[in-house]
Amino acid sequence: MSFKRRLTELRLPIDHDEAMLRAAICAGFGVPPADLRGYTVFRRAWDARRKSDVKLVYTIDAELAVSVQTGEPMPDLNYRFAAKAPRPPARRPVVIGTGPCGIFAALILAQMGFAPLILERGKVVRQRTKDTWGLWRRGELNPESNVQFGEGGAGTFSDGKLYSQIKDPRHLGRKVLTEFVEAGAPEEILYVAKPHIGTFRLVSMVESMRAKIEALGGEYRFESKVTDIDIEAGQVRAVVLESGERIETGHVVLAIGHSARDTFTVLHRRGVFMEAKPFSVGFRIEHPQSMIDRHRFGTFAGHPILGAADYKLVHHASNGRSVYSFCMCPGGTVVAATSEPGRVVTNGMSQYSRNERNANAGIVVGITPADYPGDVLAGVEFQRRWESAAFQAGGGTYAAPGQLVGDFLAGRPSVQFGEVLPSYRPGVTLTDLSTCLPDYAIAAIREALPAFDKEIKGFSRADAVLTGVETRTSAPVRITRGKDFCSLNTRGLYPAGEGAGYAGGILSAGVDGIKVAEAVGLSLTGAQTP
Repeated sequence: MSFKRRLTELRLPIDHDEAMLRAAICAGFGVPPADLRGYTVFRRAWDARRKSDVKLVYTIDAELAVSVQTGEPMPDLNYRFAAKAPRPPARRPVVIGTGPCGIFAALILAQMGFAPLILERGKVVRQRTKDTWGLWRRGELNPESNVQFGEGGAGTFSDGKLYSQIKDPRHLGRKVLTEFVEAGAPEEILYVAKPHIGTFRLVSMVESMRAKIEALGGEYRFESKVTDIDIEAGQVRAVVLESGERIETGHVVLAIGHSARDTFTVLHRRGVFMEAKPFSVGFRIEHPQSMIDRHRFGTFAGHPILGAADYKLVHHASNGRSVYSFCMCPGGTVVAATSEPGRVVTNGMSQYSRNERNANAGIVVGITPADYPGDVLAGVEFQRRWESAAFQAGGGTYAAPGQLVGDFLAGRPSVQFGEVLPSYRPGVTLTDLSTCLPDYAIAAIREALPAFDKEIKGFSRADAVLTGVETRTSAPVRITRGKDFCSLNTRGLYPAGEGAGYAGGILSAGVDGIKVAEAVGLSLTGAQTP
């Protein structure tokens, strides 16, 4: 007989070996080495509060030969399907969108035997990557194949962060990570405290997951843009494609992402219940990654087990606005992320190695529907206004407007870069960024940067670079749903993920996709929620 037990807060020096770890586990449980039959690392984090003595902090799941009272019971991490289809339904469920939410909704539906049809307005991930590089290298935008649209969703061109602060009592995040590992992600994402993958690895993983879904009976259709949803007496009847094709279905997972503005308009016209919601706008800021590393890790900066350091900052400005760092990308680049002609949008991206020269993050200001009064889609027009202003300020070529922090704080245009060179392509035009966001946002960011410098020395250094604008932090609407994950007033329509206002990042979007797929499966089988 063996006994399974979890040990938390096991602290060791950063350069320990396996023998030291095993000895510490035995000491933590109070057992001799012979009674430790095996162990796995559930979580490994680091504690750098004392920069001269950085520690690794472990959570260990162990198998013991004896029963002990120390530690905690090991939770059950196994995923169990909510429903199983005796046979594929005559009218198969439709998943719209192939970002993280859509992929996991499709995967779970396929694993339950429901043979979903997956519709994607953009292209397969490798062709989409070529189109995205067309914007970055040549300033050529394809409105249907870019950072926002195409297989893999916006998360494909990001840092690939796989952590979230969502409540997850069923350990659905573990299901997401496990599927990613099976698709080719490094196994360390299962235990490091802040796992990430990076763009290049995400591309091949997305392809692997597509193959798995297809092998289970799912069907992908790319360049298949949904332009209408037929709703009769409050029930979804079909989706209509741009080609005019009508696909009969009674269950639609709406995983469209936060930038599907034309689809928001279709839903609004069809009377689907939606609400305006808060989001944030701001700029990207770039510093030398080495500066951030030294601040976080001191003499341990550059240690391979720590990697490139990140940060998280918040400031409550005197005008009532909150300013915070968003989507921080260690050792990454700032990327062109627009999906509409004549507009400039920035985002951040990192590869798995995180070895680029600069650190970047969004420095964004929270806004609410009170800042953009009007109908439920007024937030979309608010975003468009500032994206268009950024396009003009950048010279009208998809170059982004930029400004050095010292000049931004002094209220003067920038004319020359310093030590920090911007990473955004197709290029940065130095200018005055004060015309690219509302006055209250500019004032709040000007107040926040010196405050952030008190936390990270050098954060407001004169030659740090600001690039505008960051507007797609989240969807400007919520397609509200009930406890059954169905639209409040449209049966068979399941709003999901970031585009519906129910997720923020790859992991939370994947988890939401699982939950929505379970709800669809229960509806199709007539089963009750367990």
